[in-house]
Amino acid sequence: QVRLVESGGGSVQAGGSLTLSCLGSGYSYKDYCMGWFRQAPGKKREGVARIYPDGSDHFYADSVKGRFTISRDNVKNTVYLQMNDLKPEDTAIYYCATGPPRASLCLFADYNYWGQGTQVTVSS
Repeated sequence: QVRLVESGGGSVQAGGSLTLSCLGSGYSYKDYCMGWFRQAPGKKREGVARIYPDGSDHFYADSVKGRFTISRDNVKNTVYLQMNDLKPEDTAIYYCATGPPRASLCLFADYNYWGQGTQVTVSS
């Protein structure tokens, strides 16, 4: 079955950087969109970044644009989220997800397989 395992979370001070990784297995990884989402305490889960199956295009939420970079390695079945200039408001549990197939637009609403999440805490 589909399995997504995130790693790389932790605690950093504002202005710092972290890189999250997510290893996918149990499906044809290269044929599906990948996305990163986050959920802060008391808030709804929100889409942060998404990337096409072949990595040819990506999209970012306005709140992270210019600071976060999503990438993927279809040989290693891994998607990454490089997070720079972190802010306290980036504190959340970060989830990777998959679901939309190759022919789709990779919209945030279309993801239906999720990892267990990794905590990111940014202190001021």
